[in-house]
Amino acid sequence: MFVRCKRNKSGSTSVQIIDKSSGRYIVHQTVGSSSDQQEIDRLIKKGKRIIESNGGQTSIPFQRSQELDLIDTFLNSLDAMNLVGPELLLGHIFNDIGFNAIDEELFKHLVITRIVYPVSKLKTTDYLMKYKGIDVSVYSIYRYLDKLHQEQIDLVKEISFAHTLGILGGKLSIVFYDVTTLYFEASDEDDLRKRGFSKDGKHQHPQIVLGLLVSENGYPLDYDIFEGNKYEGETMLPIIEHFTSKYSFENLIVVADSGLLSKSNIQKLKDGGYQYILGARIKNMGNSITEQILNLKLRDKESAEIKMGGKIN
Repeated sequence: MFVRCKRNKSGSTSVQIIDKSSGRYIVHQTVGSSSDQQEIDRLIKKGKRIIESNGGQTSIPFQRSQELDLIDTFLNSLDAMNLVGPELLLGHIFNDIGFNAIDEELFKHLVITRIVYPVSKLKTTDYLMKYKGIDVSVYSIYRYLDKLHQEQIDLVKEISFAHTLGILGGKLSIVFYDVTTLYFEASDEDDLRKRGFSKDGKHQHPQIVLGLLVSENGYPLDYDIFEGNKYEGETMLPIIEHFTSKYSFENLIVVADSGLLSKSNIQKLKDGGYQYILGARIKNMGNSITEQILNLKLRDKESAEIKMGGKIN
């Protein structure tokens, strides 16, 4: 028996196991078909393993170019190290951040797969099987996500924060806060997933509100999720207070946009001893402030300070 690659009219290639013991070429088994060369190579290897398990000999009477032979050599070297393309780069970054401290191999696979192939959990299992040879059920992924949320999420946040602080040289003086909404392709609401103002325009779908705190250059510091119908202005202080109490930071400057600008939030920031920069729309300013802003003649990268009393510095 041997493995044969047969070109199809559709342009795909079928990988077959051929039996010629009777003097005739008989298709013993079709291993699979694909138009993707990496998948074809995987099917060839699978066919070889099937033949070897039956005590047969393996050969491929199929004319292959020298380039394909070089690709085979390269892929075989990756297989020997249990590595595929994304792991060569993203796996190194994953370990460099420190996430390999989480003793769960599935966590790494899910993180990298989410970056290179962001699809449903069910399609994620297909991807892991097809490109990494990892056989995991969708139910195992859901069970692990429960474990991640209940037992490991604080460790994930601590590792991320430690990495960010290392990049910043151990100093943190300014944080940026913003929110977004994530909707679900479902019709039923629950205690968390509720209909509300959707930034994606999916107001008919249940959603959650995600609040994210980052450092300069956008490195993540902390996050939390809220009910989908929660007003975004009410999400800022809980995350900031949780973060500062956990890591004992003082005199932080909080930067947020106009959607989080409210008299209540400003007063709470002042009461908490925070400095703050909150975005605001010119049209919402008083006439005096608006006139001063419009009269500014600034060149590139210049700035000006306008005091509420009316004096420009």
